[in-house]
Amino acid sequence: MTAIKICGITREQDLLDAARAGANAVGFVFYTKSPRAVTPARAAELMRGLPPFVTSVGLFVDAGVDEVKAALAVARVDLLQFHGDETPAYCRQFNIPYLKALRVRPGVDLLQYAREYHGARGLLLDAFVEGTPGGTGATFDWALIPKNLPLPVVLSGGLTPGNVAASIRVVRPWAVDVSSGVEISKGIKSAEKIAAFVTGVRNADV
Repeated sequence: MTAIKICGITREQDLLDAARAGANAVGFVFYTKSPRAVTPARAAELMRGLPPFVTSVGLFVDAGVDEVKAALAVARVDLLQFHGDETPAYCRQFNIPYLKALRVRPGVDLLQYAREYHGARGLLLDAFVEGTPGGTGATFDWALIPKNLPLPVVLSGGLTPGNVAASIRVVRPWAVDVSSGVEISKGIKSAEKIAAFVTGVRNADV
């Protein structure tokens, strides 16, 4: 069964809506330039409302080591997600499981990337948009993903209730990750869109 992550959570209601709809994970953005950014203190508040068996994920983009450690001292997430140019050594130094994000475009060697980040729990594959590390709402050509990647794939980039089933049938990822595709406005989720997204995933799994 394809796992589901709802990213860019900023409100208690959105967190609960995601969990009740069946999301396996929720993401908190610790990248101040993002319209969905939250402080570690705010994330800690939100995480107090997490029900059992829902994973908390903290997203960073080329953050300083001390910045990450300070955030984790306040908001102890279950999984890290790195969206910049972080090296494998950087990613593993925090002793917390991590995902490494990669913005996919023609010419990128995903197999080599997976070998380089072999310590990651998975590769999060997003769309390449110049100057933006993620959350763009853009899709990419799913045919660029090799079928024999040695790491679990978390598919991201422009997923919506309308296209998520098709994406799963093509890619067969371990998980899908959505943010803008279930929003009313940036950082504000829609319970109806979240529910429709989850339904789309479950329909693809049949």
